[in-house]
Amino acid sequence: EVQLQASGGGSVQTGGSLRLSCAASGFTFDDYYIGWFRRAPGQAREGVAVIKYSDGDTFYKDYAEGRFTITRDNAKNTVYLQMNNLKPEDTAVYYCNAQISDSPWDSSHYWGQGTLVTVSS
Repeated sequence: EVQLQASGGGSVQTGGSLRLSCAASGFTFDDYYIGWFRRAPGQAREGVAVIKYSDGDTFYKDYAEGRFTITRDNAKNTVYLQMNNLKPEDTAVYYCNAQISDSPWDSSHYWGQGTLVTVSS
């Protein structure tokens, strides 16, 4: 069965760091874009970062560039999102996604359950 498990959320102060994990079971990431998306209360879902698993190419939204890093661990079939210098506006539920399309920001295939990130001042 295809499953994605997101974990690693928590509560931190402004400037703190968290590392989110997205682990796959029932399939391998080889041919997929693996992405992190987030949704704040009352807001639309937005992309954060994506990695093309086959070659490691990465894509970031502007607000994440320079602060967030998406990486992969082939042996563990896991994708990570290292988040540094967190800001209150980063507070959201973060979701991981796996999909096969022509665009890294498509999000139509598989979703994991969200993990909550809360950043306070």
